[in-house]
Amino acid sequence: MTLPYYRADNDPGPSFVELLARTGRAPRWEGQAGDGPPLNIPHGTTVVAIRCVDGVVMAGDRRATSGHLISHRAMEKVFPADRYSGVAMAGAAGPAMEMVKLFQLQLEHYEKVEGGVLSLEGKANQLGQMVRGHLPAAMQGLAVVPLFAGYDVRREVGRLFEYDVTGGRFEESDFAATGSGSLHAGTVIKLGYHDALTVDEAVELAINALFQAADEDSATGGPDVIRGIFPLVATITTEGFTRLPDDEVSERFRALLDRMATTRGTTGLGVAPQAGAEGGTRGTTR
Repeated sequence: MTLPYYRADNDPGPSFVELLARTGRAPRWEGQAGDGPPLNIPHGTTVVAIRCVDGVVMAGDRRATSGHLISHRAMEKVFPADRYSGVAMAGAAGPAMEMVKLFQLQLEHYEKVEGGVLSLEGKANQLGQMVRGHLPAAMQGLAVVPLFAGYDVRREVGRLFEYDVTGGRFEESDFAATGSGSLHAGTVIKLGYHDALTVDEAVELAINALFQAADEDSATGGPDVIRGIFPLVATITTEGFTRLPDDEVSERFRALLDRMATTRGTTGLGVAPQAGAEGGTRGTTR
């Protein structure tokens, strides 16, 4: 195969994706035209991780979308990797679930073979290699972008890592967010973060961040008070990975809605009491 020649006024430039499109080899995902029907792949959206004095808090919304369609309303995106670490997934749902299961198996296998637990940094490196190995699928529109966090028993501190589609691993000192609503969630966390956050304060900050992200990003699911579906929240401390009970998360979100309903009209923010909640009454239009 030889590369085609282009005139100066029709050159695709440095973009490899544009070159594929010019040669008729562009991937057909998410409604692109082609010989057959498009493949609408369910995608998970917004997940966050926040470091606190006792460890790390991880949280994720429950919505999965296929283009503009809500394909799942109760998808789980935050999982334990082992006793002292967790992984949160955003991106193509199918490959993400497969990557999580394989990652859990690899950590368990290492522990059984070596007779000891892999270091937290070693776990982060292993996940980075898995993301790197997934790059060919990511180039076809099936990208998976995880967050990894855990309690480092050797350093006695919570640590968190984020990745790009090439497997690049980056440790963050305070918080991390990924997915379609990460810009909005990250902004909320940035404004509310401080070095002395307790676990309870970090949970509240994560809940508020996901709520505001859902209010701005259609792919991020907010609290669904009618169906009883709420984002998933977990803590990773000296006691290990612990998922907060659904009743506690529900109570915290309802308290947030009540506070916002009380302050609306007096703060000038104009936030509707059910903003971002599926199936709820949104109140007065902003």
